[in-house]
Amino acid sequence: QLQLVESGGGLVQPGGSLRLSCAVSGFTLQYYYAIGWFRQAPGKERVGVSCINSSDGRTYYADSVKGRFTISRDNAKNTVYLQMNSLKAEDTAVYYCAFRWAMCTLKPDFGSWGQGTQVTVSS
Repeated sequence: QLQLVESGGGLVQPGGSLRLSCAVSGFTLQYYYAIGWFRQAPGKERVGVSCINSSDGRTYYADSVKGRFTISRDNAKNTVYLQMNSLKAEDTAVYYCAFRWAMCTLKPDFGSWGQGTQVTVSS
């Protein structure tokens, strides 16, 4: 059974950095799939932040995080990371990772989701 578990969230000051991890179990990251990162702020819809394809390693980013966030994967550890730099107050949200048996999209059209991890950017 596929499971995704996020970690690495927390409280950080504006301009700071965090690295989120998405550990995938019940599945070996060797086949055609995509893993995405999404976030949801209070009272707002869940939106796509970044995504990575397994087949070609291509990465995708929302305009709001381009140049600040980097998605990467470690197949040996079955883990996908989201490095977040130059954090802003508007990055505050619950961050979720998600899995789909298809190429990347930044729409929340994913079949499996983690439980989320809170990121708060505040001084």
